[in-house]
Amino acid sequence: MSLSFQACKMVLTSEQVPQTDAQTLKSKHKKLRQRNRPRNKRNRLEDSHPTTPETSATDAASAMPGKQDAVATEKTRDQVMAEREAKKLAKQAKKQKNATTPTAAAPATPTVSTTVSATPATPATKIITEVEQTTITTKLTTTTTTKVQDAVASKTTQPAAVNGKDAEAGERSREQIKIEREAKKAAKKAGKGGGAKVEGVSQQLADLKVAEQVPVPANAALASTEADQEKKPALSKAERRAIQEAQRAAKAQGQTKKAQPAGKAPPTVVSKEPKRENVSPTKAAASSSPSKCPASTANGDCRVKLFNHLVCAKEDSQFINDPLVHPSIARLGVQYARRTVVGSNARCIAFLHALRQVVHDFETPAKKEFGRSLDAAVKHHVDHLHKCRPLAVSVSNAYKQFKNQLTQLPADVPETELKELLVHFIDTYIENQIGKAAQAISGFLQEKITDGDVLLTFACSSLIQFICEEAKRRQVAFRVIVVDSRPGCEGQELLRRLHANGIPCTYVLINAVGYVMAEATKVLLGAHALLANGYVMARTGTAQVALVANAHNVPVLVCCETHKFSERFQTDAIVYNELSDPNQLVRGDKCQLSNWAAKGKLLPLNLSYDITPPELVSAVVTEVAILPCTSVPVILRIKPDIGY
Repeated sequence: MSLSFQACKMVLTSEQVPQTDAQTLKSKHKKLRQRNRPRNKRNRLEDSHPTTPETSATDAASAMPGKQDAVATEKTRDQVMAEREAKKLAKQAKKQKNATTPTAAAPATPTVSTTVSATPATPATKIITEVEQTTITTKLTTTTTTKVQDAVASKTTQPAAVNGKDAEAGERSREQIKIEREAKKAAKKAGKGGGAKVEGVSQQLADLKVAEQVPVPANAALASTEADQEKKPALSKAERRAIQEAQRAAKAQGQTKKAQPAGKAPPTVVSKEPKRENVSPTKAAASSSPSKCPASTANGDCRVKLFNHLVCAKEDSQFINDPLVHPSIARLGVQYARRTVVGSNARCIAFLHALRQVVHDFETPAKKEFGRSLDAAVKHHVDHLHKCRPLAVSVSNAYKQFKNQLTQLPADVPETELKELLVHFIDTYIENQIGKAAQAISGFLQEKITDGDVLLTFACSSLIQFICEEAKRRQVAFRVIVVDSRPGCEGQELLRRLHANGIPCTYVLINAVGYVMAEATKVLLGAHALLANGYVMARTGTAQVALVANAHNVPVLVCCETHKFSERFQTDAIVYNELSDPNQLVRGDKCQLSNWAAKGKLLPLNLSYDITPPELVSAVVTEVAILPCTSVPVILRIKPDIGY
């Protein structure tokens, strides 16, 4: 009532003030503002009662003393938003609680009615109503917001107080749902953990259940959910895995105890491997044979990470009989694993002979095409050989040529004739790519070998042997220095063959190559493969011999057939290589490495191949011509066109 009395007093006072030009200008600005602002309820009320000079004068007079009524006349944006939010919250509270909020606005209503009745019906009455409306709206907003919060809190806390167990069960199911699922999945997996581990997990589960049975206060039901989500610790992957394994073991232990009859001792839990379903023979053999070195499982910490990607040698006893593998392929796989068949050309010839036997014995399944079914069978055999030992580049190229031939088989030809075509292709490939290629390479080198030459070679190469035998047949007076290295000592086999043909030879190890290099006039080296960037991949030690020869200005000639050319790029021996058996480095019982498996942080490294850069190679002798190492991409590009 005091506010209404003051407003009425200001209105009566403002009527006695004459209107000035400044007040008229201010009324015009007020009209412009009324046009631009939104059409809410208060603006519609003001538009229904247009402003007159008297009311404008009253507005000016009332704004001059303290400018409080002018601020009250024009609602701020915050007040409008607060009023709207109050209305929204009131509607939400009405829907949720099924109750109205007239009690919040009831005390303010008589004030408005009293003020209007006490004030004469003049335009100044509008100002008094707006002043009180602003005050009432502020009070209404505060009261309504408080009521809505109380309603939401009461609605949240009431079910928790009445039925607290259901709320706890809901929270518990959210936390324990993953554990229950893992327990169901691991029902068939028993006994992976020890007894102490099972007891620890059982105690953890019991503590968790006891903690879940503690009642939660009704007032903190809403805040507890948000606090749990914020304070929930983030577990690492290893911790989650350990918890899951412990829970599985606890579940399995509980099932075994339930299954035991009363009065009998519990049997020992035997660990069982998970069942494998829909596993092909190839994948089963791959899973049974380790892809890493046997010592890496026992001494996993001593394995150098730099060579983790390389494939280690495998024992032949790890391969079992596969009904889908031809006996000739199975025999060849054992020979690969035992290193009975070594050398790039020897491995390629043995593979083609076994492949010819597979083609001869192959029978097309019912309602199947010969070419496609044979391709699938050969692929399975090649995968088996690769598991025994990684395929040589010559074997991979031969297999590619055979697959290309399968795609070119005619469709309207009997199966017997198709087999004859494939067998003829295999025989022709062996004759042209290996036999005639060796003759062509030997013909190029015979012009370079003269009387008095000293040829230095490394390890054992069938192509170098053929070249030396041809030079001996031509009655050229020369001698050979055979450089060898442990642990394979393959040079001894070459020494035996050359000595059987009456060729004078000298045998030294690679640590003495610097002493005998001064006597050599030419260095002839074999190759496992010739890479597309010109690098030579050969037996370990070839790069060292080429480096010493380059230091002594001795020409280095690499003899390599084109069927050993590879499209792979490689500049070091780490990206791709083959690890031989580390036990080959142990010389005997007196060797310090005799018991290397029992020593920690130790693993002998036995690399099979090394990489020789093209800067150390004078030329590459092929059946096409004597070429530099950089001409390998050219040969790879024109090889299909020239029939090679």
